[in-house]
Amino acid sequence: MPQNLDAIKSEADLKSYLQPVVIGGDLLAYTWVRCFHETYGIEPIVLTGLEIKQISTSRLCSNVIVPDIDQGDNLMQALREQGAKIAAQGKVGLVLSCASDWYVRTLSQYKAELEQWYVVPYIDFPLLDEITQKERFYAICEEIGVPYPKTWVYDCSDTKAKIPVKQFRYPLIAKPSNSARYHYANIPNQKKIYTIERPEELTKLFGDLQASPYDKELIVQDLIPGADDGLRTITCFSDKDGNVRVWSTGRVLLEDHVPTAIGNPVCIMLDRNDEIAAQAAKFLKHVGYRGFSNFDVKYDPRDNSYRFFEINTRPGRNTIYMQIGGANIVKLIVDEFVLGRPTETRVACDEGLFTVVPKKVVKKTVKDEQARDKALALYAQGRAMNPSFYKADTLAHNMWARIQYLNQIRKFKRWVWDVEKARG
Repeated sequence: MPQNLDAIKSEADLKSYLQPVVIGGDLLAYTWVRCFHETYGIEPIVLTGLEIKQISTSRLCSNVIVPDIDQGDNLMQALREQGAKIAAQGKVGLVLSCASDWYVRTLSQYKAELEQWYVVPYIDFPLLDEITQKERFYAICEEIGVPYPKTWVYDCSDTKAKIPVKQFRYPLIAKPSNSARYHYANIPNQKKIYTIERPEELTKLFGDLQASPYDKELIVQDLIPGADDGLRTITCFSDKDGNVRVWSTGRVLLEDHVPTAIGNPVCIMLDRNDEIAAQAAKFLKHVGYRGFSNFDVKYDPRDNSYRFFEINTRPGRNTIYMQIGGANIVKLIVDEFVLGRPTETRVACDEGLFTVVPKKVVKKTVKDEQARDKALALYAQGRAMNPSFYKADTLAHNMWARIQYLNQIRKFKRWVWDVEKARG
């Protein structure tokens, strides 16, 4: 337990004694900054590997550059230094990651040491290591009856292994089972998820992984038909007994199509779905999960099921959609992990839209006419939210946020519209 944690007995003590430290500079990192300012008037310290303009130009946090922060030793040294400074000030650290599996894995792995200085709101490493291996995730789903896509697993550490590529029906999906290890694979044309059109593509991908430092499994998976708008996301917050106290579900209208970011939702419409919430709660209770979790799910029109792809043992970049839906995401963490008081049970699915793309992108890209029209109406009603746009922050911060927002038009033109045009 961190020193001085007993000094924080109520929300009135937080500004004097609590010091959040955020790792990374993505959209979730700024979301933590914004939400701590809105809720408690607290300014986090943000550790980044290089200058991220939306962070460095913010008046609501202090930015510390840590070269090569992606290396575990460098990250831990920076956290030790910050932890010692925080303790010397008589404060309690609260360490939070951006939406990086690698950072969360490091925090979980070194949790016992970090708890000298910080509250660490992530699950213990043995559980994290188990359920983030996709083959173990699917095994648990099979055990408790949670639907998932038909899946095959191949060991990349076995350099003599071969995939029987001719037995599959194409196209299909391929993805590494361990995203943290894959981060350092450094293979040609590295992508988060691969859509495999032909047998020779699968052979090459497996060979590239076998020749790389990546020593975990390659998941080969049935491709569930449908566009981005068949995707669903669910974010849950569970208490110390593994009970889900708050959940939000959303319909993913658009994903990022840049190869290094494929699968990251860029537009989510809040959409209550009790069926997938019940499945997620069953999984989380079964494994004894505490804190934030996020599941990627897709509707399968072949049998009207919702199939679970994976669990993220952290909130996603888009977690502000839970706040749009009616739950305060930093208050959940503070109540559960700092103040030690029960979280009110809530379904956070109030109507709204998370978006980091202009409405032109939605209008031109979303194929489902009903979903597209509803999303455009939410823009018109002022119920579409990009967390980077925050009036309380500097003009410079909001300028960089606007540049990044408008740049989405160029990205969708290159990776979606031009590709569709070329295909005819």
